[in-house]
Order: sequence, then C-alpha cells, then structure tokens
Amino acid sequence: MGSQDEHTDGTGRRALLGAAMFGAGGAVLGLSGTARAAGAQSAGHGGGLKSLPVPTVIGHRGASGYRPEHTFGSYQLALDLGADVVEAGDLVPTRDGHLVCRHEPEIGGTTNVADHPEFADRRTTKVLDGVSTTGWFTEDFTLAELKTLRAIERIPANRPHNTLYNGRWSIPTFEEVLKWQDEQTRKRGKQVWIYPETKHPTYFRALGLGLEERVAKLLHQHGKDKRNSPVILQSFEPTSIQRLNKLVDNPLVVLLSAASTRPWDFVEKGDPRTVADLITPKGLREIAGYAQGIGPTLDLVITKKADGSLDKETTLVADAHKVGLILHPYTMRNENPFLPAEYRRGTDADAYGDAFGAFKRYFATGIDGVFTDNADTGVLARADFVNG
Repeated sequence: MGSQDEHTDGTGRRALLGAAMFGAGGAVLGLSGTARAAGAQSAGHGGGLKSLPVPTVIGHRGASGYRPEHTFGSYQLALDLGADVVEAGDLVPTRDGHLVCRHEPEIGGTTNVADHPEFADRRTTKVLDGVSTTGWFTEDFTLAELKTLRAIERIPANRPHNTLYNGRWSIPTFEEVLKWQDEQTRKRGKQVWIYPETKHPTYFRALGLGLEERVAKLLHQHGKDKRNSPVILQSFEPTSIQRLNKLVDNPLVVLLSAASTRPWDFVEKGDPRTVADLITPKGLREIAGYAQGIGPTLDLVITKKADGSLDKETTLVADAHKVGLILHPYTMRNENPFLPAEYRRGTDADAYGDAFGAFKRYFATGIDGVFTDNADTGVLARADFVNG
C-alpha cells in the first residue's frame, strides 16, 4: 500500500471515529463538558467507540487498586466495579514468542519469581530503553516456565491489603485475555472492551520478538482487528502505532509521557522531538494521520506547581479535539501520594484522599475518559459529573 493510501486510510478512520465520538457528544458544537458527557452517555449503540459512555472509565491494569495488577482477578473485578474498558494487558513476549500481560518485561516486582530457586540464575542486568535494570525478564522464560509463577502486588507500601491476594493468580497470555473477553461478553450480556498496550516495542524488535505482528495475528485469528472491534491498541512509541495502523483497523492511541521526555523509538532513530513537540497543533495533526486518540499523562492536561498541587489547565484537550483526537489520560488513583497535593487527606501512603474532587476537576477539562486503578470511584465520579 502506498503512503498516500495509508494517509487516506488513517484520515478516513479518524473521521469516522471522530464523528462517532463527537457527533452525539456535541464537542464540535462547543457544549459544556457536562452537556457533552450527557449527550455521549445517550449515544447510540451501533458498536465502535461511539458505544462507550463519555467520559469513559478505563480499568487500569484491571482493578489494580484492589487486586494485583494484570491478573484475571484484577480484570474481572474491574468489570464488576463498572469499568467500561479494561486495560488487559501490557503486552510483553516470552522467549518462545507468546504474548503475556505484565506491566514490564522485568517481573521481579510483580511475580514470586524470586522464590523459585530454579530460576535464580536467570536474574540479570539489562539496558531497557536506556535504563540499567536488574531482575528477571519475560524474554528469558518460556511460556510454560512463566506459568509456574504467581502474581504479587507491585506497590505493597501503598496497597498493603492487596498482598492478601499474592500468589492467587498466574500470568495471563493475550490469547487467554481474548477468550476471556468473549466469555465475559456472553455472561454479562454486554460488549466487554479491552485496551492492550505494546510495551517497549523497539527493544523487543531488536531481540527478534516484534510485538505488532504478533498482536495483529492474534486479533485477526479472533476476528477483532476491525475498526469497530472492541479492542483499542496503545503504545508510548509512535512508530509502534504507525506499524499497527498498517496491520489492523482497530482504534489506535498514542501514549504521551512528561512534556520533556522523548519516546524511546525517537531516541533510537535520532528524532530530536520531545512530547512537548508532539502536543503542539502540528504534532497532534500528525498523530491524527495514523491514530484516533492520545493517552497523555494527567500533568499534560493540568500542569502542577512545585508543591504538587494543580496549576494551569493547558490547551491540549481543545487542540486534540480540534483535529478529531480523543483523550484518555492516565492515571487516577485513590491513595494520597498519587493525588494532586490539594486533594490529599493526611500523610499516610495507603490512605485515600479526595479522589472524587480530583476526578471532578479532570472531567471538567473535557477529557473523553480516564485510566483509573479504582473503577468504582471513577463510575461514581462520572455520575456526579454528568448529573451535577
């Protein structure tokens, strides 16, 4: 397919999804956030992104505020708590080429691998996207070996209660997630959505374990590679999304870290641009040529002062909407350390602050959804916002 065709295809898909997201919601007409949310809530059920409520509540790695992340226990609970979409999962490969769901390829912090003496010699130090990292890596294990491990809580200092569930669940494969999605859709009588991410795609491609082709193959096998398929794909590397854009027709989202950072694929190929360049009107127009949305860190929507309190609302929401991109920022969590300073209550690292106040402030910016570790809090906060 020629480059012009690719651009046309990207633009066509964007226009279709843009119309779906904003036609009923009224963003194009400049309605208030509340009016837009209410409009989108009552949008039709014709499938695709337009069938999702706005603002969309996305279960970040499942319900990771309550269960060890990227487990079927976490994914299942996210649905039970009302998440519209479940981020199942962050995709990393095994040595024998299977895709599994882990936040990072290093699994020392999210599994009990350290308790397995037979894997002691697998502990090593690697340079992962420029950072020296020591531990155990999925690409050094076969799937069968990984299946002997069990998931544990990643941040026990903030979530001591979650350690109760350490050792209960194994590491899911992406194929298992796709089958689980179908089972849950049947059981619940409503379409279950997932939001997988390609993790460190440049790093894995260099190891001969390209992620995008493996993702596309599985989506195709399961009939979930269409523009209206209930699978949104995301990555912090724009070139990974561009690659996926040529392989599948799914909705695609470019994740954006802090303004001063550079996507690792840019570093590798000598592209000097930072995230700050990508969120300019010109940068957003370019992203809109091959993706349907962006997933910015919340600090790109409202900046923070030195003391961690909220400062100024940026023009990112308006600028992204102007070129037809949706925004799904990350990550809302209930615990004090993760909230803007003015929403913290006390100093305990595991205590909840005023998460509802923070949700309200972010929803008021006009974002189209948000990743949250606490889907139930997000669902209640959305109801307050839409009905307020």
